[in-house]
Amino acid sequence: MKTEDSVAAQAAPKLFVTAIAEHHYSINMPTGFSGDITINVIASIIASLVLLAAGFLWGKYKERRKYGRNLEEYDFYPFTINRENFPEFNLKDFRLGMHYFLKNNDYTAARQLIFIGEQNNVRAQLEPSEQKVYARLFEKYEGKKIADDTTQYLENYVRIVRLIGKSFPNSGIEILLHNLADPSHSLIVLENNVTGRHLRDGTTNLLIDLKKRQLLQEDKLNYELSIGARKFKCTTIPIVRKEFGIVGAICINIDANYLTEEVIQSKERIEAWFKNFCRTDMQADENILSKDEYAKAMKGQRHFKDETF
Repeated sequence: MKTEDSVAAQAAPKLFVTAIAEHHYSINMPTGFSGDITINVIASIIASLVLLAAGFLWGKYKERRKYGRNLEEYDFYPFTINRENFPEFNLKDFRLGMHYFLKNNDYTAARQLIFIGEQNNVRAQLEPSEQKVYARLFEKYEGKKIADDTTQYLENYVRIVRLIGKSFPNSGIEILLHNLADPSHSLIVLENNVTGRHLRDGTTNLLIDLKKRQLLQEDKLNYELSIGARKFKCTTIPIVRKEFGIVGAICINIDANYLTEEVIQSKERIEAWFKNFCRTDMQADENILSKDEYAKAMKGQRHFKDETF
C-alpha cells in the first residue's frame, strides 16, 4: 500500500522533468515535429539521470540501514581524550552503548563496541548485573565470531612471522605476533625467544601505546628498551583491520647485549654467528637482481657495495 510520501516521491522526478522540458521549450520555441522530438529526447535523458541518481542514493541508504554505522558516529563512542590529548577507554559510555544496541539494531557499531570491550578486558570492569547485560549483547551480535574472524584475519601474519623467525635461528633476534583482540592472552607466535615469554602470555599497555602513536602518525621504529641490566633494540609494527582498527602487532626484539658482549667477544664467536646467520637449507634457481646488477654479477661483482664495478 503506497503512502502519500511514496506517491509524492515517485511523482517528483516526473514534475521536475516536465518543468525543465517546458522551460527549454519556452526559451528555444521549437516549431513542428522536430521540436517535439528534441523536447522528448531531452526529457528522456534527464528522467534517466534523475532516476539513476535516485536509485543509487536509495541503494546506499538501504545498505547503510542493513549494515549500520561506525561506532565513532555515536555520542557514546567509548573513548574520551585525556589531559595529554590521548584516547582513554570510557566505561560509562561503553555501558550506554551496551544498553542502546540491545534495544536498537546496528550490526556494525555493536560489533565494534564488543571488540573494544574485549580489548579492554571490560568483563572485569563491569558490575555483576552489567556483566549479564554484556553477555546478552555478546550473544545477540555473535561476539565469539568477532574473535574467530580476527584470528582468521591474522592467519597469514602467523605464517609471515613464523617463516621470518625460522630464517634467522639462534641469532638473538626475536620476532613475535600479538593478537590484540585478546590482550590477556595475546602472544600467538614466538620465534627465537630472547625475552623468556611464552605463547598465550598477555600484553599490558601495547594497544594503548599503538593507538597513541597512530593518532600522532608516529611509527614505533628502532626504539631502545633497558630493563635492569638487559638492553634491546626493538621495532613494533601494528596490524590494522578496517572495521576494528588495530587488531594485532608484529614485534622484533634484538638482544643488544648478546650481540655486543657475547658474540663480539672473540673472532670465533663472530664467525660462528655469521655462519649461522647466512646458513641456508636449499638452493633455488632464480634471478632477483636488476638487469644492471645481474650484468655486474656476471662480471664478478661480489656484493652491492663492491665499488670495483
